[in-house]
Amino acid sequence: MTTNDTIHEKVQERYGAIASGTAASCCGDDCCSTPVTLYDAQMLEGLPVDTVGLSLGCGDPVTIAGLQPGETVLDLGSGGGIDCFLAARQVGEYGHVIGVDMTPAMLEKANASRDRMGLSNVEFRQGQIEALPVAEDSVDIVMSNCVINLSPDKRAVFSEVIRVLKPGGRVSISDIVTEGDFSPELRADLSRWAECVTGAIDVDLYTGMMREAGFERISIVDKVEADEIVERQPGMPRVYSARITAYKPQSA
Repeated sequence: MTTNDTIHEKVQERYGAIASGTAASCCGDDCCSTPVTLYDAQMLEGLPVDTVGLSLGCGDPVTIAGLQPGETVLDLGSGGGIDCFLAARQVGEYGHVIGVDMTPAMLEKANASRDRMGLSNVEFRQGQIEALPVAEDSVDIVMSNCVINLSPDKRAVFSEVIRVLKPGGRVSISDIVTEGDFSPELRADLSRWAECVTGAIDVDLYTGMMREAGFERISIVDKVEADEIVERQPGMPRVYSARITAYKPQSA
């Protein structure tokens, strides 16, 4: 029987293998976009090769985040740390960036890259995005790059994000979404779930969950077919890479 714990275990197994070099990418051996196709090339200058090589996202949430000097940023499923390091440049020495990831091997890689870069405004914490090790009302912006689709309890994720955001705080998300649903057989395929595929949900359900959690001013910034990221199979709905922004209300 598939449970939330078994999904977490499969995802952690997959990403641990990627960090150790025994698996090639988040969504199969050759279908993920490269960092150069996701980010402006100038953004990647000066980042360690290990960090760029561990970029497992489906888009660029940093550019649309509108980061300001001095802000506190939280990155969900921070992996090798690429979005954290890009954010750190924008928030500056008086800002702070927190990356949360549940995979020890990824955290080890991210910490090693941070230390090599000599960054004092970035920290990484181990934890699950459904139960964030972050204080309430403490973060200006939450970013996430191709991670929420991996969660078996997306409502819990959005509730946690609302909890940790300061009043008026915002989210900048890049994620895999669908138009339609997977068959029960595909949904039960945990290997495809861990590859950023069958954990994805319909975009209207996705934004509806955000609304239920309390987000307002939800905007789908862009949505493009994810054929280069996700290999299409019979019985699959249309799959997209979407970038989404939203805000926590100024007052409850």
